[in-house]
Amino acid sequence: MRNFSQSKRIVIKIGTATLSRDGGVDTDYVREVVRQVSELIRQGRRPVIVTSGAIGMGAGQLRLPGPVKDMKLRQACAAIGQPLLMAEYRRAFAEYGIPCGQVLLTAEVLNQRKTYLNLRNAMETLLNLGAVPVLNENDCVSTAEIGSAFGDNDRLSALVASKIDADLLIILSDIDALYDKDPRKHPDAKPIKVVFEITREIQQGAGSGGSTHATGGMRTKIQAVKIASYAGCRIVLAHGRAANVIERIMAGEDIGTLFMPKRKLSNRARWILNNASVGKITIDAGAIEALRNHKSLLPSGVKGVQGKFPAGSVVLLNEAAKAVTHLGSEELKSLAGKHSREIRQALGPDRRDVVAIPEDIVFLDY
Repeated sequence: MRNFSQSKRIVIKIGTATLSRDGGVDTDYVREVVRQVSELIRQGRRPVIVTSGAIGMGAGQLRLPGPVKDMKLRQACAAIGQPLLMAEYRRAFAEYGIPCGQVLLTAEVLNQRKTYLNLRNAMETLLNLGAVPVLNENDCVSTAEIGSAFGDNDRLSALVASKIDADLLIILSDIDALYDKDPRKHPDAKPIKVVFEITREIQQGAGSGGSTHATGGMRTKIQAVKIASYAGCRIVLAHGRAANVIERIMAGEDIGTLFMPKRKLSNRARWILNNASVGKITIDAGAIEALRNHKSLLPSGVKGVQGKFPAGSVVLLNEAAKAVTHLGSEELKSLAGKHSREIRQALGPDRRDVVAIPEDIVFLDY
């Protein structure tokens, strides 16, 4: 299970609390991480770094006390902190003659299929050139998404791992493992070495909240694990300050918690599943049963529509599935409950008479 000798694409996520020291970038820590990453490249692997810390770095530069909660101030901190953060990575990689590229993302980039694919192509090119992509959330232009879209980049790291079909996601944090109960409240809590399935008990037991400038916590890490596991990716959660942590993980040492994937979904199915839904279609029990038998969703099974969205949007089907709809919300409202012959008459011969085809429907419990 911990044999990573054949793992080529590796995403390494570094949290704010792990990266920071006295309100600024811990230069020595960055250099140590880069040293270990450069060794991965020497071995013929293709690593990607997902880094937090821009807001915290900016807050430290401005000498702001406590957590920064005001949205405009967080954006300003990100604008100040991001170049400081990237400068440290560039200096550290330059010592090994390795180029690195900055990639800043918002949730919209990953939600839109076109920009999602463009990003995938850009990442592939960077990796083929021997460069290390260094990714972060674009907090400076984000609005309500800061801290909620990606959860201190835990979710972002998993989405990136899914997008590039990574073999391994390493989450380096100030949390050293997943425990059977909250170790902050229960001194007898025991670390869980291997997890084969994210159960309801694990999800309910995951706490929330991060450190001063961080927004992550065990809950966001569990969400990240689920996303990466859809791509058939193994995940290791470990303490980022443990000595030689990346090298030890790659050597198969029993460190942190290993999460095993359940099964791999197609790239399109993962995009649908991980996308933010813009509306909801309520369908009847017969339609749900038909979808589970790999049938298309027909307007005759639609009972109601919530939200306003165009054709091609990702929507919820009850609370059971997500789908790319071939009909917009206004069309659906007028055609709900009608049969296919009525649909063709209303839309014309050039339009499909289905709401969604099986290839565009993914059940949340898959």
